[in-house]
Amino acid sequence: MAISYSSGIGETKTSSVGIDRLRIDFDSNLKRWFGRNIGLWHSKRQYFFDEEKAINLEMYINVAKLIKSDSGFESYHFKWWCEDKKDFFIKRPKYKSEGEIIARLQGHQLVRDTSYFSDSPGISNIRQVDEHELIFESNYDNWHVLEHTRLIDQDKFRSRNIYSWYKDQLRIVENHHEIRIKNPN
Repeated sequence: MAISYSSGIGETKTSSVGIDRLRIDFDSNLKRWFGRNIGLWHSKRQYFFDEEKAINLEMYINVAKLIKSDSGFESYHFKWWCEDKKDFFIKRPKYKSEGEIIARLQGHQLVRDTSYFSDSPGISNIRQVDEHELIFESNYDNWHVLEHTRLIDQDKFRSRNIYSWYKDQLRIVENHHEIRIKNPN
């Protein structure tokens, strides 16, 4: 049995024994899961910061699949914006009221050109819970982020729970209820 792995940002390597069927199944399941997320989403969010009261915020997220590059990896464009900017972004400048991230699916990792809290590139390790839910685990710039994303009711809704630790202290808990507005399929 061959083992396919990624050494981080770069190429996927395969052992000399052959192709690992489980790796291929896992990779195609991830591609299918990401394909189910393509479209425009209305995101109703609730943020908990340390001991503060919960903060509610609404945003929009558009997920698009990019044309396959020479690397052979699936790439996606994530764009988000907030129509009612409120004081949220003034009080928390690490959060951006709008932005874009290009990410590529590379084996069991999502490689981002930038991260949410910084301009540093980031890698998220992916664990698949079942056909509807993935867990992303990321580490960058002293942040450790654990995100559970579940597709619900034939992909009409998404639930996202995100836990963010900074220097080993849980700083942010987020609950996102997302409603699909537009499905290009």
